[in-house]
Amino acid sequence: MFDVSREDIVGGPLPRVLVVLAVPLVVQNFALVAQEVVDLFWVGRLGGTAVAGVGLAAVLVGLLMVPFMMLFTGTQVVTSQRVGADDEAAARRVPFTAAALAIPLAAAVGVVVSIGAEPVVALFTDQAQVATYAVAYLTAYILALVTTSLSDTLEAGFTGWGQTRVALYVNAVAIIVNVVVDPLLILGYGPFPRLEVFGAALATGIGYGVGALFAVALVARGRDGFRLTRDAVRPHLGTAREVVAVGAPIAGQNVGRQVARLVVITVVSFAGGAAGLAAYHVGSRVATVAFVPAQGLAQAATSIVGQNLGAEHLERARRATWIGVAIAAVGLGVFGVVQWLFPEAIAHVFVPDMAGTDLAYTVAYLQILAYGYWALGAIYTVEAGFNGAGETSVSMVSTLAQYWAVRVPIAVVGVYVLTFDVTVVFWAVTLSNVAAAGWLLAYFAYTSRRGLFERAAEAQRPGAGKNTDAEEGVAAS
Repeated sequence: MFDVSREDIVGGPLPRVLVVLAVPLVVQNFALVAQEVVDLFWVGRLGGTAVAGVGLAAVLVGLLMVPFMMLFTGTQVVTSQRVGADDEAAARRVPFTAAALAIPLAAAVGVVVSIGAEPVVALFTDQAQVATYAVAYLTAYILALVTTSLSDTLEAGFTGWGQTRVALYVNAVAIIVNVVVDPLLILGYGPFPRLEVFGAALATGIGYGVGALFAVALVARGRDGFRLTRDAVRPHLGTAREVVAVGAPIAGQNVGRQVARLVVITVVSFAGGAAGLAAYHVGSRVATVAFVPAQGLAQAATSIVGQNLGAEHLERARRATWIGVAIAAVGLGVFGVVQWLFPEAIAHVFVPDMAGTDLAYTVAYLQILAYGYWALGAIYTVEAGFNGAGETSVSMVSTLAQYWAVRVPIAVVGVYVLTFDVTVVFWAVTLSNVAAAGWLLAYFAYTSRRGLFERAAEAQRPGAGKNTDAEEGVAAS
């Protein structure tokens, strides 16, 4: 039901193709959010300080994931473009080459985390118990770095191929295992030890380890051309360069975003203490629920745009982007209205016993976030148009401006110069989202009329500067 062929992607009704491809991704992303909600629910049983510690660790984890996001995005874009050009042999090489890069990278990052977690955490909080929880979570997350690197690169290959239902299956397996193991390791039910926040991160690593094994099994079985072959599993230097070249701007984008988040969370800690950190973490998790549909649409649109450019259907790629923007902006706008009306009830879904200052800050953040939800939907989906065209640097520049030209200055000046309370940081988040949506939509409207997709299609034609299969084989040997 949720599989579409290459012919559908390059020739079928666009709204239907977008929705059909996006539904498994939306379900998958909701499952990911459910996993995070379950983590938060069980960690919430340990108290608000534990929630604050995991919230700080989550921002640091986001920074650690930057190089892997480069590989995941590069894998999806390059795979989709090669499938669109009807070059399955070259497309098969992409996710396997990316996985060969991701696994040793994860091991190296894990070594750095084991050495530097404690001093790095100390830079962002002076509250000893918050720091203890954050370090415990980061230390246990080393296993998750390795397992997610394999699982997500293969999943990106399935998504780029248009097999979003298979990507859903891989994540569903990982998440189900994680959700089952979570309470066992966090609270120590039955014969399991009580590991608290260490157990929360360890459960994530175990879940994605099972998911990675399932992904490998699916690829070994083969599906619609995406299968294990001797040529596919040999890393190709030319393919690796292309994945990194496409994904590198995404890495720059995420570095800028995650470092800015560290600055923001430092300001939150200064202005609001543990209550502010808890509110920021809960608000971030609720926002994650809100923009799940936009993420799914964006992932689907990236594959659709990439494949249509490979097939040189330029106007169709352009229309796919605008349709995605319209659906996402309206959908998230509706979600924002609901969140503005019922912030306290939503907060209690995440942390049932939240009260006092923690609850007051969380309610304020949820209502302020709601004003900018339409903008989040627009940002994700219009960036998909640029990413599908291989212009990932646009997303990078936009994100750097969003965080460093708008969000960080408003937060820092508001708290340290104007001495406002922590709610000024919450307004900085929403105002930066609205600003980014405005300039991205304007720039896409301008560039899409002035050769954005024509240049991308030209770059995909044979002889346009890419390595041929023979050249890649020589490079790999």
